[in-house]
Amino acid sequence: MAEEMNKPELRSSPSIIAKSRSLWPSVLRWIPTSTDHIIASEKRLLSLVKTSYVQELVNIGSGPPGSSVRWFRSSSNEPRFINTVTFDSKEGAPTLVMVHGYAASQGFFFKNFDYLANRFKVIAIDQLGWGGSSRPDFTCNSTEETEAWFIDSLEEWRKAKNLGNFILLGHSFGGYVAAKYALKHPEHVQHLILVGAAGFSSGSEEKYEWVNHFRATWKGVILSHLWESNFTPQKIIRGLGPWGPDLVQKYTAARFSPRYSAEGVFTEEESRLLSDYVYHISAAKASGELCLKYIFAFGAFARSPLLNSASEWKVPTTFIYGTEDWMDYQGAQAACKKMKVPCEIIRVPQAGHFVFLENKDGFHSAVLYACRRFLSPHPDDVPFPEGLISA
Repeated sequence: MAEEMNKPELRSSPSIIAKSRSLWPSVLRWIPTSTDHIIASEKRLLSLVKTSYVQELVNIGSGPPGSSVRWFRSSSNEPRFINTVTFDSKEGAPTLVMVHGYAASQGFFFKNFDYLANRFKVIAIDQLGWGGSSRPDFTCNSTEETEAWFIDSLEEWRKAKNLGNFILLGHSFGGYVAAKYALKHPEHVQHLILVGAAGFSSGSEEKYEWVNHFRATWKGVILSHLWESNFTPQKIIRGLGPWGPDLVQKYTAARFSPRYSAEGVFTEEESRLLSDYVYHISAAKASGELCLKYIFAFGAFARSPLLNSASEWKVPTTFIYGTEDWMDYQGAQAACKKMKVPCEIIRVPQAGHFVFLENKDGFHSAVLYACRRFLSPHPDDVPFPEGLISA
């Protein structure tokens, strides 16, 4: 039974919770985290959200039906779970599924849940291998297998949740996964919203020639080797052991400093709770993070660029970028020229890659405009939001 306000109902497997606990008190562990710590830090962060919600671990089984591999190439028959939060909504509201990016989890949308839950049935997930979801051993060895890890687990989650059609929003790497999912399962996606989406370019374009020059330098050689060795930022956090939380706190303060506007991105309490959350989702067992070298080449260029399949898209799409985003919105422009379905690009000022945190009001306006045909009886009469930029 769900508790009132933002005290969530927790539905989970007793065995998975039990296995997350350690015989050692966290103060005595080199890496002071666990699945329990992740869920607890998530609950503390989401205590800032006023809308009631339910948190559950959705069972997606041990592998997709008919597949000879489990999630994925795992030697275990154990079921896997997707950590999911579902917010209270008005009857008949359209369903909005939110997918986080690399090195993140669904809690990164904490400043958006209240606003969006007024218009949508908001469901946010931790992708398989991230956040509070199961973290199977990651032994994929190709781009195809790695994409299947995320796409098929998302589809099994959809089945378990008994969702028919929904609006799918993905940020950064989550945008890449969302787009690939919509390509494989377009019948379930009513509209696609890609926020600062990664994965459009292969890096072969002339404007990226500087990357090839950098690769040839000694620094480039070292960094390329680390990339191909699957050395991730999370490994640094784990290696620092009990000093890891301090590093994450400094990173969070620097990353979300008021660089695009005079206002700070977070209050002191928000910064503290987000830092705590980021530490626990980063320091836990390596799993989904190891996808990096199979999806992207050094420089974050896609090995299977979305641009190559743009002409095959069957789902209307809205691209949202902060004007200061290091992800190049021109990749989305190139994709729109190839797409045979309606598409649009919206740029949000005073925001970078985390547009939904850095200018949440502009982001909310962009999302509502993207979903106007689900929210308004006269979508063609809805004006373009003031202050935003159509590209």
